[in-house]
Amino acid sequence: MVFPESDHCRCFRMAIDVLAKPWTGQILWTLQEGPLRFNELATRVEGIGEKVLSSRLKELECQGLLVRRVLPTTPVKVEYELTCKGQGFQRVVKAVTQWGTEIAEPDQAR
Repeated sequence: MVFPESDHCRCFRMAIDVLAKPWTGQILWTLQEGPLRFNELATRVEGIGEKVLSSRLKELECQGLLVRRVLPTTPVKVEYELTCKGQGFQRVVKAVTQWGTEIAEPDQAR
């Protein structure tokens, strides 16, 4: 028997799908500092290739987690910034860190 997926499960899976992609967490974490240009991101997210960074930025933009802003300068500059949705990542890190701390401690209630 197949049970209908609840909204809770669907939303949880959607969040995990975003975070499961390599480099996504580091990109979101780095952008917590504020708007950054592509080369600044590439430097701060050590080890990421330009092709992968470009791909992840496009995905995160499509998901509404960041905005890509073209600055009217010569030469043209592009910067990336988290949206309100993207800033929610900080709450996720805090919650997962707290849970990790709890499960790392020896179980006192045995």
